[in-house]
Amino acid sequence: MLVEMKVRGLALDPVSNMPIIILRDDEDKRSLPIWVGIFEANAIALELEKIATPRPMTHDLIKNVLESLDVQVTRVVVTDLRENTFYAVLHLKLGTNEYTVDSRPSDAIALALRVGATIFVDEDVFPKAGKMEVSKEGEPMKADDPEQLREWLQNIKPEDFEKYNKA
Repeated sequence: MLVEMKVRGLALDPVSNMPIIILRDDEDKRSLPIWVGIFEANAIALELEKIATPRPMTHDLIKNVLESLDVQVTRVVVTDLRENTFYAVLHLKLGTNEYTVDSRPSDAIALALRVGATIFVDEDVFPKAGKMEVSKEGEPMKADDPEQLREWLQNIKPEDFEKYNKA
């Protein structure tokens, strides 16, 4: 089963200072943090803030190419979490044909924001993600206390983090 999610914002992990995309469902019952690199967070931040760049960024280029070919991004889905790596797919439609394309979640989300596509997370990802946290080196690792991480995610407030800003 797929759960529709929205980007609720970007945050900085207080331990590693790595950017995190925060996805939440409409009822605010589920959260999914996805740790991403600075460049990926920047691409998402630019779109969230509706900041125009003088030349197309990579995700803008992809959007322009797809639109030129009359390809629709119908949805993006975060499909799995294996060995601390999230996986996603783009669902594309060209005429009556549908295609799926493997993607990093950060790229899929950046594109979805640009084209207005819906973001989903596969139900099976949540229990796996509830067992993750970030190590001192900034890499996701298994948590000793998944309940503590879940509580932290449910109680994230804007003042707990600095908003990611382009450096």
